[in-house]
This record gives sequence, structure tokens and C-alpha cells, in this order.
Amino acid sequence: MPLDDLYREVILDHYKSPRNKGHLGHADASVHLHNPLCGDEITLELIADGDIIREVRFTGQGCSISQASASMLTEAVRGRTVAEVRDMMGRFTRMVRGELPPEQADLGDLEALSGVSKFPVRVKCALLAWEALDKDLAQLKRS
Repeated sequence: MPLDDLYREVILDHYKSPRNKGHLGHADASVHLHNPLCGDEITLELIADGDIIREVRFTGQGCSISQASASMLTEAVRGRTVAEVRDMMGRFTRMVRGELPPEQADLGDLEALSGVSKFPVRVKCALLAWEALDKDLAQLKRS
């Protein structure tokens, strides 16, 4: 697979102009993760209203894949229920690992990250924000 396929236009757009980057004042859940293999870092914060994810923001540094994935995540999960987000996380994880074809994942712009499955060392980069989201949802459940 040519490297150009991996760095598709939508990925570069989210990397250069990240959406929802910054801190929330009073987050209901906040998780910081670090990928020791490459140095990527993500802090993902969210505010929930009952079962609905009302607001989500991230801060971090790292490669274009990790930062674009975090930016795209924030747009994809806002306004969804926890159950919908968990379903989306499962489909995204399977797609990035090459276990689910992007055309069956039904993930919209997130499908741009499907090319990561051809580069095993980059899968962790794409999943870092999603792992933080999973831990955020676990914090919500405990509170």
C-alpha cells in the first residue's frame, strides 16, 4: 500500500486543524494515555448528561495518525449514547486491526483510518484515543 493511502486528505486535515482540542472546565471523566513505543500522548476528557456524551475534548502530541484519530473521535461521539459509542468503538477497533472491511464498518470519515491496518506499528497510534475513551466510559460508569 502506498504511503499516500495512509495519509489520506481527511487525516491530514484533522491533523493540521484538530477539532475539539483543549480542556473542558469540569469534565466528568478524564484519561491520559501514553504510547511508550512512539511517544504519542493523549488526554481525553468528556462531559455526559445521563447516558449521552454531551462534550468531548482532547489534548496531546504525536504523529498525524494519533492526533487525527483523536480529532475524528471527538466529532463522531458527541451527542451519542454510551451504548452507541461502545458499538462504534468495537467497529472502529476491528476495522483498524483489519478484521472488518471499512465498507462494512459504517463509520463515515473514520473509515479514512482503515489503511492503518496495513501498518501494524501504527495501529496502536490510531487506537490510543479510543482506548482513552474506553477508560473514560468506565469512569462514568463508576460515578
